Amino acid sequence: MAAIALLALLTLNGCANFSADGGMGEVRRLAEQRLGAPATLDWVREPADQGRLAARVAPLLAQPLDMNAAVQVALLNNRGLQAAFAELGITEAEVVQSGRLPNPGFSFGRVTRGDEVELERGLHFNLARLLALPLVQRLEARRLQQQQTAVAQQVLTLATHTLKAWVQAVAAQEGVRYSQQVMQAAEASAELARRMAQVGNFNKLQQAREQAFYADAALNLVRAQQQALATRERLTRLLGLWGEQTTFRLPDRLPDLPAQPRELPDLERTALTQRLDVAAARAAVEQTAQQLGLTRTTRFINVLELGSQRNSSNEAPTQRGWEIALELPLFDWGQARVARAEGVYMRALHEAAETAVNARSEVREAYGAYRAAWDIARHHREEIVPLRARIAEENLLRYNGMLIGVFELLADARVQIASVHGAIDALRDFWIAQAELDMALVGKPSLTAVAAPAAAGAQSAGGGH
Repeated sequence: MAAIALLALLTLNGCANFSADGGMGEVRRLAEQRLGAPATLDWVREPADQGRLAARVAPLLAQPLDMNAAVQVALLNNRGLQAAFAELGITEAEVVQSGRLPNPGFSFGRVTRGDEVELERGLHFNLARLLALPLVQRLEARRLQQQQTAVAQQVLTLATHTLKAWVQAVAAQEGVRYSQQVMQAAEASAELARRMAQVGNFNKLQQAREQAFYADAALNLVRAQQQALATRERLTRLLGLWGEQTTFRLPDRLPDLPAQPRELPDLERTALTQRLDVAAARAAVEQTAQQLGLTRTTRFINVLELGSQRNSSNEAPTQRGWEIALELPLFDWGQARVARAEGVYMRALHEAAETAVNARSEVREAYGAYRAAWDIARHHREEIVPLRARIAEENLLRYNGMLIGVFELLADARVQIASVHGAIDALRDFWIAQAELDMALVGKPSLTAVAAPAAAGAQSAGGGH
């Protein structure tokens, strides 16, 4: 019997091995499936491998960093993501370890009784662990799958956050340029008002108004510069850059608004099919059901050991045999363990249902925000900006005809610049809403209201003139 158990032990032990890629193949497949493009993932297993990644990142940073290049750099260079890959390797090592039984034990004893010497030798191993090994291996394999799903979710989250940070950084950079234009117009207006007041052609109230607008424009410029710095640093952190790498360049402007918004008729069904958190919740229910079955199977067996013995003495023939030891369920019949497992199963079941309900709502909210952002950006592009441009042209004609003064012309120019600034913010909000929608379709989103302090400042600066 011991020989048969030992043969089974060796057979099962041979099945638990490390994968060639450390489990990264499944992560890469899940990421590519959701990103819709090859995922540039590379696991740095040794410090020396960091140079290889730096060589891949350098060409991307040598040119203005567009949207796709920023995501590639983040997936290659973000240290938090590398830590998640290492955690995946740790999980795989634990899974492999769980598929291997503890080493068999050997005992040796020497007892003397006068001239009689008795030698005892024993070989024993955990038979209960051997019997439960197939179930344990299935549970641990599912745990590895859950970890792979969690890492893939982190890949998608990083890609979304990088995309949003890139959009905010480029928009803030554009906002600084237009704030500088407003500042130049306000400075010219304030200087002209000062000179006219000196020669008596401007009263103190008019001069104070122009000076106040100049002060507001200066303040808004500082705020825009600080916003540009903050958004760029946020992007830098996601990209994992430091030192000379932080001098990367960004494009001058955001991509144009798409001609038409996306139509997603099967929005909820797509989310329930593709979302990783829904798949993870479903897998958790299945794993808990498996654990409940294992708990019921082993409720009466806590300790079960099988061993062989060989005792020899110089006064008697050698004794050979085997022994089996098990725990008698006299006081603990395992009801508490089974009740706990059933409670854990019901908890997982309700959590999975909640995840599905939330996924439906989140994807509807994300699509509503996406469509509203597209409509707002289009309205700015096709209505507000062209209208302000026509007004500026008409006022320029009136100024050339000496029908209006220079201050009216400057005030109108400020309003036109503010309208362009608002269009930039609306375009920024659209690209962020699209990133949130993409994330809502494949994983749990981080739906947050998009603040636009620069737009608000520009509009308030343009008001009243």
